Amino acid sequence: MRWVVFLRAVNVGGANRCQPALIAKQLSKFGVVNIGAVGTFVVRENVRESVLRNAIAKKLPFKCGMMICPAGEIIKLASKDPFSRQPSGPDITQFVNVLAKRLPSPPALPLSLPSDDDWLLKVVAIEDRFVLGLYRRQMKAIGYLGKIEKLLGVPATNRNWNTIKKVAEILDHA
Repeated sequence: MRWVVFLRAVNVGGANRCQPALIAKQLSKFGVVNIGAVGTFVVRENVRESVLRNAIAKKLPFKCGMMICPAGEIIKLASKDPFSRQPSGPDITQFVNVLAKRLPSPPALPLSLPSDDDWLLKVVAIEDRFVLGLYRRQMKAIGYLGKIEKLLGVPATNRNWNTIKKVAEILDHA
């Protein structure tokens, strides 16, 4: 099966430093493609999840969370337009939080922080292990991103929606 790997808390604020491009090169036998600098990988070869997880863990100089999703889940997510009815513009970022596991009971949506009227972050949908939302490009909004996993009670890692679209594009051409 093909996979998409999201490392959690890598190369953020100078902590947990690694070289994702080097990791991808070292794992070329799995057809690993690195996307960006924060630990997002497309795995194009058929490999068992446990083998992949162990191989990546051996290449990291620290322990970190890994969210590994079947490629089909990412393709399905990217084929939709979950932000079509949401505000957009240069001051708004569309994001996806990849959860370590599905939520047993998702919260009522939309979930706006700090409030519905004056939101800096808004969760607009939860699809399987993916939390989709928007945040305003303001310093205070970054703090609310970290609160999502606390509110949901599940470890998560954040990616820009553009990253998800790029991953799907690579998978479509693999």
